[in-house]
Amino acid sequence: MSEETAVQRTTAALFTSPCALSEAAAALPKTPGLYAWWAAPTVLPSFAGPENSADPGRRLLYLGKATRLRSRITSNHLRRSGSSTLRRTLAGLLMATEGYRTTWTDRVVLVPEDEERLTEWMHEHLSLTWAEHPDPLSVEGELISRLGPPLNVDGAGRGVALETVKEARARYYAGAGPRPIG
Repeated sequence: MSEETAVQRTTAALFTSPCALSEAAAALPKTPGLYAWWAAPTVLPSFAGPENSADPGRRLLYLGKATRLRSRITSNHLRRSGSSTLRRTLAGLLMATEGYRTTWTDRVVLVPEDEERLTEWMHEHLSLTWAEHPDPLSVEGELISRLGPPLNVDGAGRGVALETVKEARARYYAGAGPRPIG
C-alpha cells in the first residue's frame, strides 16, 4: 500500500462518527494506530478544526499516534497530565475557568483532584475516533499537516491558535512555580 493510500484510509477511519469516551475505552484495540479527539464547536470555540463529515456537530481538536491505542488513551490521556501533551494543553487552556492547579513531582503535573476533574471534563466534552495502523509514525506528520488539528503544535500551522496553545502550555508549567531544589 502506498503512503498516499495509507493516509487516505487512515483519514477516512478518523473521520467516522466519534465515540463517547466511556464507549471508546472498551472498544479501543491494543494495536498501534492514530487517534483523533473531537468536540462540539461550543467547546474551546476559538479553535476551529476540520468538521467531522460523519458527525457535523464535531470538529477535530487533536491528533496523535500510539504504539498501543488502548493504553495510550486510557492510561495516559485519561489519567496523567505528566505523560499527555493533550492533557497539559487542555489544563493550560482551562486554568482560568476551571481553576486547575499544577505541582512538581519529577515533572509538572496537575494536583490529584484536578487530574480527576480534567478527566471528568474530557468525558463530558470530548469524543474519540481511531484508526489502526502498523506504523503510525509514518503517517502522523502528513495527517497533522493536511488536517491542521488546532491543539497540535507540530505541523498544525501558524497563527492565533498556535500562539494560544503555546501560551496555555507555558501557563500550565508556570502554575507549578519554580522547580524545587534537591
